[in-house]
Amino acid sequence: MEQQGARVVADLGRELAAASPQAGGALWRLAESGRGLDANLLRLPPGRTIDEHTDLALDVLLIVLEGSGELRTESGSQDLRPVTALWLPKGSRRALAAGAEGMGYLSVHRRRPGLAIGAPPRDEGGEEACLLGRVCPECGRLATERSARFCWNCGSALEA
Repeated sequence: MEQQGARVVADLGRELAAASPQAGGALWRLAESGRGLDANLLRLPPGRTIDEHTDLALDVLLIVLEGSGELRTESGSQDLRPVTALWLPKGSRRALAAGAEGMGYLSVHRRRPGLAIGAPPRDEGGEEACLLGRVCPECGRLATERSARFCWNCGSALEA
């Protein structure tokens, strides 16, 4: 029987320490069944960026755990350092850039429904074109913009 209630699911400091400083992308993911949240521990290697993008569906809470970086939004730039918490409201444009030592951060948001193959039910409308080229091969996140070249979540290159 699966354990119920609150419990420790990861030691994020240990996860960061165990990964190479040059490793990028997702280092840990919340994988509990029945969860209503997604959480990912990510590292953006030194000098790497996540291009400007907009998430139209979700608010995201981003918590910097190590290193430094910069958040760029339509209203300006914000320096990022450890234990900085950012709220990125849905619909906001943003880009991230890692500093000289890279940046490790936790991304938390409401869980997205899983992707389904096939046309949406007729009463829902939506886009029928194949979106597989916009699904991140590293973390499975769907890019919300057609022109996205990198995953907003983990920084991995998207397949063209």
